[in-house]
Amino acid sequence: MSPVVVSGMRPTGRLHLGHYHGVLKNWLRLQNSAECYFFVADWHALTTHYETPGGIAEASWDLLTEWLAVGIDPERATLFLQSWVPQHAELALLLGMLTPLSWLERVPTFKDQQEKLRERDLATYGFLGYPLLMTADILLYGAEEVPVGADQVAHLEISRELARRFNFLYGREADAPARVADAEKRMGKAWTRAYRDLVQRYRTAGDVQAVEEAQALLAEACSLSADDRALLLRELQGRGREILVEPRALLTEAARMPGLDGQKMSKSYGNTIALREDPDSVRQKLRTMPTDPARVRRQDPGDPDKCPVFALHQVYSDAQRREWVVAGCRSAGIGCLECKSPLIDSVLEELAPIRERAEFWAARPAELRDLAKQGAVRARQRAEGTLDRVRAAMGLVLGDEHPR
Repeated sequence: MSPVVVSGMRPTGRLHLGHYHGVLKNWLRLQNSAECYFFVADWHALTTHYETPGGIAEASWDLLTEWLAVGIDPERATLFLQSWVPQHAELALLLGMLTPLSWLERVPTFKDQQEKLRERDLATYGFLGYPLLMTADILLYGAEEVPVGADQVAHLEISRELARRFNFLYGREADAPARVADAEKRMGKAWTRAYRDLVQRYRTAGDVQAVEEAQALLAEACSLSADDRALLLRELQGRGREILVEPRALLTEAARMPGLDGQKMSKSYGNTIALREDPDSVRQKLRTMPTDPARVRRQDPGDPDKCPVFALHQVYSDAQRREWVVAGCRSAGIGCLECKSPLIDSVLEELAPIRERAEFWAARPAELRDLAKQGAVRARQRAEGTLDRVRAAMGLVLGDEHPR
C-alpha cells in the first residue's frame, strides 16, 4: 500500500524557478510512488493577508495552472483548493479544543513571522491558530509523511504532538488511569513527584528533554516492571490508541536554487525568474547578471566561487561544462557573456515546455475549475472518514444528517 503524502502552497503570486527546483521536482517524484494530496492553501494566505485578500483567488488559479504546467498529474495526485474542503476548518476547530495556548505561542514561525511582518497587524486568532489549520491539513488525510526541508522539521513537530495528545485523550484504555496510579505507588512518593514534574514539563511546555529525563528516571526505579515503565512513558508522552496518524517528516533534497544575485531565489529579494516569464526577459536578466567584481576587463581573471553565474551553472550544467567555466574564468580564457550563453540556452530550454503547458491551461479556465472540483470531491471523501472517527471519539452526535 502506498504511503499517504500531503503538501500545499500558499497562493502568494506566480511561481519561479526556486519553487520548481526546491519543491515541485520532489512532488513530481512523489506522485509516482505515493498517494499524494496537493492543495492550494488559500485559507492560510488569509492568516497574513486578511486585510488585502483581493489577489488570493487569481493567485490560486495561477498556482494550479503552474502545477499542471510542470507535470503534476491530476490522475496521480489529488489537487484541490483548501477552502473547497470544509473539513479542514472543522478539524482545526476541534483540535483547538484540546491545544494548550502555550503550544501555539512557542511554534518557531510565530515570533519569526511577527518580526518579519511588523508592518502588518498579526495579533489575530487566525495567525496564532495557524498551526492548528496546518495540522488539520495533514491529519485529515492520515498522512504518514510530509515532505519538508531540514529547516522545517521543527514546524511539523506540533502536528505530531497534537496527534499524540488527541490519541491520548480519546484513545486511552479504560483502565489506564488505575494502572498508572498502581505503578506510581510501586515507584514511591519521591519518584512519583519527580515523574509528575516531568509530565507537566512535557505536556504544558512541550519540553522534549523531559522525555529523556523520564526514561532515565524510570530505568533507575527498581520497583517497576518493564510493563510499568512502558506504561508510564506512554502516559507522559500522551500516547493512546491511534485515531489520528502521527505524521513523519519526509526529508527532501535541499535544492537551494540561487537567484540572479547569488542569494537564495526569492520574490522578497527581487532576484527571480518566473516559470512563465517571457524569453526576452529571461535573456536580459541572465545577460545582465552580476559576476565576480574582480573581472573589470575582459582580460582580468576571475574566481567562479565568487560569481552568481557559476552558482547557476552548478544547477544547469554538467561536469564537463562546469570544468570549462572554471578553467576559462580563472585564466580569463572566456568572457562573462560567453560564460552566460550556454546557461541562457539551458534555462530557456527548461522553461519552454512549462510556459507552453501553462498557456494551454490558462486558456481553459472551465476545465481547470472542473479538475479542482474533482480533486475537492476526492479530498472530502477521504477527509470525512477521518472526521467521523474524530467526532465519535469526542462524543459528538453522528448520523446521516451530518452535513458533508
